[in-house]
Amino acid sequence: MIKWEMIDIGLIQLESNAFLNQISLVSKEQNTAIKETETFKCNCEAFIDYPNKIYNFANWLKEQNILFRFIDWNLRGIAQVMFVNNSFSGIIILAGLIMQNPWWALNGIVGTMFSTLSAVLLGQNRSQIATGLHGYNGNLVGLLLAVFSNKGDWYWWLLLPVFVMSVVCPVLSSALTSVMKNWDLPVFTLPFNIAVWMYLAATRHNIYLPQNFIQPINPSPNYTWSELNVPMLLRAIPVGVGQVYGCNNPWAGGIFLVALVIASPIVCLHAVIGSSLGILAGLSLDSPFQKIYDGLWSCNSVLGCIAVGGMFYALTWQTHLLAILCGTYQSIMKGFT
Repeated sequence: MIKWEMIDIGLIQLESNAFLNQISLVSKEQNTAIKETETFKCNCEAFIDYPNKIYNFANWLKEQNILFRFIDWNLRGIAQVMFVNNSFSGIIILAGLIMQNPWWALNGIVGTMFSTLSAVLLGQNRSQIATGLHGYNGNLVGLLLAVFSNKGDWYWWLLLPVFVMSVVCPVLSSALTSVMKNWDLPVFTLPFNIAVWMYLAATRHNIYLPQNFIQPINPSPNYTWSELNVPMLLRAIPVGVGQVYGCNNPWAGGIFLVALVIASPIVCLHAVIGSSLGILAGLSLDSPFQKIYDGLWSCNSVLGCIAVGGMFYALTWQTHLLAILCGTYQSIMKGFT
């Protein structure tokens, strides 16, 4: 009897130990699950609270001295090329421009600074200045003058026409606004286009400011579809986004997409859709493959999709379809230019 009692006591102890081990394992799993849930909640809260942090940072900048605010205005001006009012996105886009070409980035910075400063001195609307709306035309002027220059990088005399033409941009913008407001139309990048064409027309035969001549291209159609490179077509999506700034580096275009995601995932989505529509339009209109790979079919449709689908209209399925139609129309019109 004593032996059976000892055996029963041993079995009970073994069962109790096994039960305790199970409880400890369950408690460990519960603690791990709780920690993972808390980490997920923290990450979600940080993501959800991001717009509030940006808003608070913007309010903090308004209370700082004029130098900090001027820097903020210029960063927003760089980002406003993509319809983005975010200084952090401007910093990231500036990094992408530097990756593409530091000399181009410098010209873009100079154009943005003097365009914004000119708007301040001319007494333009301060809220428009603060959101970068008087800087993006100057940014594009500086970039494109550097792109069209035939003197290569670090030709310092080029900064003189960049300064002059970027200062002219707010004047053109104010004049065009007073005319186009009668039809309730925005000027967008029309001042930039006028300024660049004025410069190109004035310096066509200038030996000190030579430019790369733009020749019409009449290539033969593509009939060898076997030569189509699918990875290059995928690469053309970020390249098409980068071509909005005149950049043909896919890594620069990828950095621009990161900047758009930070500002608005909806804007980023429509930028990708617009670039893809440009590629499809180029293929359907039998464009040379290299022009498609270089993103030249996508830059206009990127801006069109962003403007309609992510900027000026509330996002619904109707406006989403309208953005796709707008991007398709702009891409097709590219074939007639």
